[in-house]
Amino acid sequence: MSDTTTDTSTQTGDDQELGAAGSQLSTAPVEDSPSPDLPSLGVIGWARWFWRQLTSMRVALLLLLLLSLAAIPGSLIPQTGINEAQVADFRERHDVLAPVYDKLGLFNVYSSVWFSAIYILLFVSLIGCIVPRTWQFVGQLRSRPPGAPRRLTRLPAHTTWRTSADPEEVREAALALLRKRRFRAHAVGDAVAAEKGYLRELGNLAFHLALIVMLIAFAWGQLFKSEGNKIVVEGDGFSNTLTQYDDFKSGNLFTNDDLEPFSFDVKEFTGTYERTGPNRGTPRTYETEVTYTEGADGEEKNALIKVNKPLEIGDAKVYLVSHGYAPVVTVRDGKGEIVYQDAVPLLPLDNNVTSNGVVKVLDGYRNPQGKKEQLGFQAFFVPTFGGSASGTMLSQFPALDYPVLALNAYHGDLKADSGIPQSVYQMDKTKMKEFKDADGELLKKLLTPGETMTLPGGAGSITFEKDIKEWAGFQVVQEPGGGWALGGALAAIGGLAASLFVQRRRVWVRAVRGDDGVTVVEMAGLGRSESAKVPEELGDLAGTLYERAPGVPDPEPDGTPPEDPGAPGASGTTTSTDTDSQAVPAEGAEQQ
Repeated sequence: MSDTTTDTSTQTGDDQELGAAGSQLSTAPVEDSPSPDLPSLGVIGWARWFWRQLTSMRVALLLLLLLSLAAIPGSLIPQTGINEAQVADFRERHDVLAPVYDKLGLFNVYSSVWFSAIYILLFVSLIGCIVPRTWQFVGQLRSRPPGAPRRLTRLPAHTTWRTSADPEEVREAALALLRKRRFRAHAVGDAVAAEKGYLRELGNLAFHLALIVMLIAFAWGQLFKSEGNKIVVEGDGFSNTLTQYDDFKSGNLFTNDDLEPFSFDVKEFTGTYERTGPNRGTPRTYETEVTYTEGADGEEKNALIKVNKPLEIGDAKVYLVSHGYAPVVTVRDGKGEIVYQDAVPLLPLDNNVTSNGVVKVLDGYRNPQGKKEQLGFQAFFVPTFGGSASGTMLSQFPALDYPVLALNAYHGDLKADSGIPQSVYQMDKTKMKEFKDADGELLKKLLTPGETMTLPGGAGSITFEKDIKEWAGFQVVQEPGGGWALGGALAAIGGLAASLFVQRRRVWVRAVRGDDGVTVVEMAGLGRSESAKVPEELGDLAGTLYERAPGVPDPEPDGTPPEDPGAPGASGTTTSTDTDSQAVPAEGAEQQ
């Protein structure tokens, strides 16, 4: 190897050359150094300063952190748009905190002013970061790698040797080798300049673009989303219209026309459960067989909806979220005429499907005096009764092993015509009177399938039919931005991986004829950050090029036979540590 020394008289010029060689290894904007004699900024100056701060990567990362922190209250505090019942319960239990949370918007975090401000600022900051860096990156792709510095031995990784090959042959071999290794290479004067690792900046830009896509998808999904729940008994159907839902909530820009047109009928619900062991009562099979049609004139199709395997129709997904029983009851008046006969869905209270609800007879009933009245029955159902000896009306197992229905009877006015919405699972008893038994107590009875409870005074009867149906609870969700959010997340992961693991680096090969007529080959590499990959890669390139342009012995001034230098170093690369060499790290080269 031949040693290279540094002339202090040319050090400043060499530093400038190294700075130019290491420039544009990143698309990060260059910050101007502050001057102690800056004049007053003025309004435009302050606006420009604020814009530069907002669009800096530091502020973008800070806003991203703030957005993550701002989302924490939304997961810890009940939200109005998710569960209003929990919010109402929180207000009742916290008289002091609830008004404070209302003023801070903590019951509706994701649509609050402060959350929206962070969200919008992050969006603007990311766009302000990406647009100039994208144009700069495009400019780098269209340009060629800069020419080689005058003193390649001052770079962190370098090697040199003498060869009998002509300089043109060495440069042509180097150009072919670098292009084969997927470098962008071209000849500049007496050297070849090459660059590789553009995927790093591309990944960086892709990561931030993906964040913007995710932000847009999240906002789009919140504004146009819809979510509704519906309980459907076996044999009944559902049409995707607003009036069909038991409860429904949507985004601010959602309209009824955005509902996906479809309908379905529930043919059968199937549920099987573990009979023994520590998981006794755990569902093994939990699925609903349905027939559905898309649009008004769509073809009827069959589908099986399971837990976590929804039915997808257009942008809508139909999830199976709950299950319960709907005992069939028949109510007759004093003359034996049927005034009500239907399956009554009851809401489960525990994992063994202990259920309760009400039976309301609103029309068609007359009392023994011929006066119109309404009947109400509080119902308590257990699919597997423990027996009278158990002393409890709690189900012992979720399957229909020993079904029992407990009823309490009332008559009067259910206030269904008051104009105030009522739950179908609750009964307003303010204008209802109890049916009394022989002891003057509230009339109540336990019924097994096929049994009847007779109302006193010839008021009629209610029969628990042997046919016990099951119901399935469905959640219909439309989230138009879900696919974009998923794609943005995957792109962000890929871009982040590329920006972290791909190294941007440059390689130069100079071949010139020395004073003694022998070609001198110099190779050097420079990376954006100090990494062992640059010396290793340069060593591999140098070893390959050395095979095509093998070295010759250096001349000895005393006439001693020279030693064979061999290949350039064990790895093909030597990194100078001499004080004269003053190797400049990659980041330092960028800053000079």
